[in-house]
Amino acid sequence: MQSALRQVGDYIIRRCQSEDLGEVITVNLATLPEHYSDYFFESILKELPESFVVAELNSHVVGYIMCKIEFGFSNFKKLGFVKKGHVVSVGVLEEHRGKGVGKALMLEGINGVISRGGDEIYLEVRVSNGSAINMYERLGFFIKSRLKSYYRDGEDAFLMAIELD
Repeated sequence: MQSALRQVGDYIIRRCQSEDLGEVITVNLATLPEHYSDYFFESILKELPESFVVAELNSHVVGYIMCKIEFGFSNFKKLGFVKKGHVVSVGVLEEHRGKGVGKALMLEGINGVISRGGDEIYLEVRVSNGSAINMYERLGFFIKSRLKSYYRDGEDAFLMAIELD
């Protein structure tokens, strides 16, 4: 049993283990229209386990975040390449939303990127997902640009980013 990174009410926030991936995929399928192969989840877990975090309630995964590290042009500074964290996917089952679980997952995902020396972190979010956008803004993220027809169904995304200390 993995030790908790933090607790939010009865929810345990901890690093994902390979045996959690089945439940993580179930949460992904239930909460987001963007789905990935089993191999993709496995590869992200191997690449950056510090930022692949789950929320557990009564021994069941009810939410997750997975991030990766990329190198590229900064969303903030003008010159040079930086080490960027990318929030690839975050999902919380609907009945567990509004309880601080998403925020706790984001904070631990960010901590994992910081532990790997990330300079900034970014994500894409549907322009229609007001509650997520509000949460990201409360965490210090800024809308940097609008990505036209970013999602398969044609919806735009906001690219949001935050500089890390």
